[in-house]
Amino acid sequence: MSVGAQREGRPIPRMTAWMAAIVAVASLSLSVQAQQFGPAQFAIKADDGDLITNFSLTAEQMAQVARLPGGVTVGNPRGDVTLYQFYDINCPFCREAAHDVDELIRSDAALRLVFVPYPVLSVQSVEGARVEHAVRELGTPQTFLQFHRAIYAGRGVIDGARALAAARELGLDQKRIVEVANTAAITEVLKAHAIVGNNLKLAATPAYVVQGVAILGHPGLKPLRKVITEVRACRKVVC
Repeated sequence: MSVGAQREGRPIPRMTAWMAAIVAVASLSLSVQAQQFGPAQFAIKADDGDLITNFSLTAEQMAQVARLPGGVTVGNPRGDVTLYQFYDINCPFCREAAHDVDELIRSDAALRLVFVPYPVLSVQSVEGARVEHAVRELGTPQTFLQFHRAIYAGRGVIDGARALAAARELGLDQKRIVEVANTAAITEVLKAHAIVGNNLKLAATPAYVVQGVAILGHPGLKPLRKVITEVRACRKVVC
């Protein structure tokens, strides 16, 4: 179990050596493969009109996603369409996507959206993700959603200290957050998310999984709405 370090007088969770290695490998993968982008199996276009990388997932891969231990369901838990978002809190594109995803939650009462913390970009991302998972453990899905909005409200790098500050503003007990964030159980959740993301070849963040298809990158609000509409109409991402 990792322990809290002092930064500006406050304890922050630290990552383990195992997770440091995972982050280093995943970051290299992201920087190389995201530049290559990749083909689009289905005709899903981003806001700029260009096709966005997407591909089918196997039934086993979808089962892995469904079994993820640290996903947080917001919106309608019994929704007719489930959209998973894999994100890193320090990914600038994830920050840009946050407003669109929030609008989806607010405007689509039948959508089941699952946030999947996927810290692959930096040590700071893993610190923040530990706090995210502690908030998930100690709060409700609505509390997590409020926390998610709060951490994206500011600018700059989101590390353990900033994540803890956001949790404190919501009235959560900082000492308890640090205790839970540093447990071996949270480390196992982080490992599970890293392994599944790698198995799914999610080489860019944010990434979305919907109806057996992975979409790499953020296509924009209208394209996401169109995909959801298509799934409702024919149970496919493109009818």
